[in-house]
Amino acid sequence: MQKVDNVLSNCTNTLAEVSANKGHQVVQRMGAQSMASKVLTEDTMNVQLKEMEYAVRGQVPIAAERIVQELKSGNSTRPYKEVLFCNIGNPHSVGQKPISWYREVAALVDCPSLLDKPNTASVFPADVIARAKELIEAIPGGTGAYSHSQGIPLIRQHVADFITKRDGYECDPNNIFLSNGASAGINLILTTLISGPKDAVLIPIPQYPLYSALLTLKGGHHIGYYLDEESNWGLKFEDLVDAITKARAEGLNPKAMAVINPGNPTGQCMDYDNLVKIVKFCVQEKLVLMADEVYQENVYVDTKKFTSLKKVVMDLGDEAKDLELASFHSTSKGFIGECGRRGGYMELIGFDPYVRDMMMKHASMELCSNLNGQVMTSLMVKPPASGDESYESFQGELNGIKSSLKVKAKQLVDTFNSIEGMTCQPAEGAMYAFPQIHMPQKALDAAKAVGQAPDLFYCLALLEETGICCIPGSGFLQRPGTYHFRTTFLPEESKLLEAMDRFKTFHNGFMAKYS
Repeated sequence: MQKVDNVLSNCTNTLAEVSANKGHQVVQRMGAQSMASKVLTEDTMNVQLKEMEYAVRGQVPIAAERIVQELKSGNSTRPYKEVLFCNIGNPHSVGQKPISWYREVAALVDCPSLLDKPNTASVFPADVIARAKELIEAIPGGTGAYSHSQGIPLIRQHVADFITKRDGYECDPNNIFLSNGASAGINLILTTLISGPKDAVLIPIPQYPLYSALLTLKGGHHIGYYLDEESNWGLKFEDLVDAITKARAEGLNPKAMAVINPGNPTGQCMDYDNLVKIVKFCVQEKLVLMADEVYQENVYVDTKKFTSLKKVVMDLGDEAKDLELASFHSTSKGFIGECGRRGGYMELIGFDPYVRDMMMKHASMELCSNLNGQVMTSLMVKPPASGDESYESFQGELNGIKSSLKVKAKQLVDTFNSIEGMTCQPAEGAMYAFPQIHMPQKALDAAKAVGQAPDLFYCLALLEETGICCIPGSGFLQRPGTYHFRTTFLPEESKLLEAMDRFKTFHNGFMAKYS
């Protein structure tokens, strides 16, 4: 038990270091210079920015970076040689290889002079060269120049064709905004939406922390509607009705509802009937519907399939004709995993033309989304077709990633469910498991004594002993009295299996200490 005591002592010291350093690094660099002369101080800076929290890159990842530097120094006595970052859906950073076809086309588009080299045709497949030429012709000035503020017209057409094929309904490319990942589109909608201090958005609990962070930053409110863990994070509509009724009684003005499907951090894939109920609820309550669908390719169970909210809205016809829908997709997820490219799109349906023009004004202020992200978005929505020279190799790489994620998702969930003091719902989709830790009272008391949320207390101890970096469930919000953490299942299979052995040892020691 001494080892666990030492780990928890280190954990307390870690949080103290994080707290001590947070917001004071600039002070240290400036030495003894008086802060009284500064215009921007803790008292004068934006209050909403101070209050905003984003757990995915919060206290545990900050502590993990400190440990990385310690390991690099060569002076560490820790029982592991690297930190396994399971805190964020960043596939390439933990070993997933980029799909060749995406990179080959992107390389030629980024450097068109390669097409003039005599050996290019022997290095690159014919369909890669043809696709690169199509994109180069559509991008005046190349990827180093600004584009139309909504994005390259040809690429918006590619997105519209993808949506039309996916849903069976025509998509207008003029309704497409190419964006720096899905996050930029969500930010644009919330910027447009929040017009007063009582404005609010319904968000699922657990949620992706981007929503609560942006709402805090913009001076709005979030209204949590709880997902039901016992029914694999399903939605109980009485809870949704209760949430909006209570919010209005408290004087809030609900204006939108966010839906994450497949779920983050919970991994559920919503069925068609639930989606129909959500659309009807938003019509009845006069809410803008925000459809976060960045994991639409990541479905791992044969009994479920992804259905877009756009399709549901169109299926309902006149019943949903007045609904305002904003849908988001990204090149960061799926099996493409090109997070650093910051590619994505937003589709707008049913919005007032004036409001849409104001969104266009906002997009124009930022000039355009980055061109490399736009190119990657085109490649995501229009991959090689059957008969293309690259088709077989592309499908081989894609299916290899998909099958690996499917195996790892089941392995991780099964491992959690085999450990005493833990339960975990199946990861039907996305990239994460969200297990519940059944905390002993002594652990709750110990966390309270050091001023930490219980799951933060647990995750910091886990990091210190095992090098596994996960995010406490409190960062995603959760039902009171429950404690979770989110972990990806993205690392290489061998590393993930080895990490799960370390995890078991840690968890059993933690539970024994506090039982």
